[in-house]
Amino acid sequence: MPIDEITQKVSDRYAKAASTGEQMCCPTSYDMADLQSFIPEEVLKISYGCGTPAGLKTVSLGETVLDIGSGGGIDCFEASRLVGPTGHVIGIDMTDTMLAIARKNAPLVAANLGYTSSNVEFRKGMADAIPVIDGTIDLIISNCVINLAPDKRKVFREMFRVAKPGGRFTISDIVADQPVPQYLVHDADKWGNCLSGALTLTDYIAGMVGAGFLGIHLIKTSPWQVIDGIHFFSVTLTGYKLPASAPLSDVRYATLRGPFSRVVDELGTTYLRGIPQPITPETVRLLSLVPLASHFILSPRPLWLDRADDRWTAIYPADTLCTWQGHFAMLAGPFIEAADDDHHIYRRGEPLEICSKTLAVLGADGYAPHFAIINRAGQSASGDAVICSPNGGCC
Repeated sequence: MPIDEITQKVSDRYAKAASTGEQMCCPTSYDMADLQSFIPEEVLKISYGCGTPAGLKTVSLGETVLDIGSGGGIDCFEASRLVGPTGHVIGIDMTDTMLAIARKNAPLVAANLGYTSSNVEFRKGMADAIPVIDGTIDLIISNCVINLAPDKRKVFREMFRVAKPGGRFTISDIVADQPVPQYLVHDADKWGNCLSGALTLTDYIAGMVGAGFLGIHLIKTSPWQVIDGIHFFSVTLTGYKLPASAPLSDVRYATLRGPFSRVVDELGTTYLRGIPQPITPETVRLLSLVPLASHFILSPRPLWLDRADDRWTAIYPADTLCTWQGHFAMLAGPFIEAADDDHHIYRRGEPLEICSKTLAVLGADGYAPHFAIINRAGQSASGDAVICSPNGGCC
């Protein structure tokens, strides 16, 4: 199906939904009781998405926020409240019906918030040709919209272009556990349902890294639908456009604390737990980001750790039998590859079958934030408990 045809069909579908009040595709978790206090009902009833990126408190006072695919304006209006009257919010959308509703309600929201004028503007535009000048956005948000764009890598490049050095994104979207087959890709109705355009988690994050973003990590995930054996699930991801430069630092080494036994960062550097690794100034900036900082000790001189050191962390599987229940783990943290203490190698976005003991390990604090877990068992699995490998190791 030609790209222009896909785009038009998606726009028409959402314009119709805005006019009829049809409930669209994706799982949402808005706190409607809170939002009703300042956002008109006309906006709330046409709010579609698969997460609440603005509501995750990633927005700061005075920031400039861009919402890609702003629809009726719900996320822009939430961001408006969070950035305060000194902040600025830009919403872009390709659907005239949505833009009209958002623009109509912007003054009402501003009055409800006690602002003398609205700090939100809505522009007509496409996600792959964002009508915003370079390097002006502190935070990019998007709620189940990039999924609908035929050329997502172009969208990611546009996001990187408009982000300030040191800026970031927090976006929610639908991804799949395996490539979507062509019979779904060419199903026009399923484009509007956030199905046909879904990338695998691997390809989605790779597209962001390819655009220049780093420190990409999982904020939240939840299952959505299984269609013809393909698992579609929502993810909320955050990533960063590193500053062009950073203050002078005497840091020259990084030592992995754990709980992973080995990781590879997005710049390609490999770290073994407890062993100092020489790093560059760019790597210092990367490892200083929130999702990575807790896993490393940065130091001016080589620093070794051993198991007796309180800074060393490890989580081992229970010394018991395990069962296979149909669970698969997908690494969605800020590493392109990671290994645990039971010989599993996780590659970002790739499903890896795990047993009950590994499931428990990945549910522990040091691991849980970095993994999306799905269950591919068509019905409840009831296999006997087993020793997973001949040497007694798990899986």
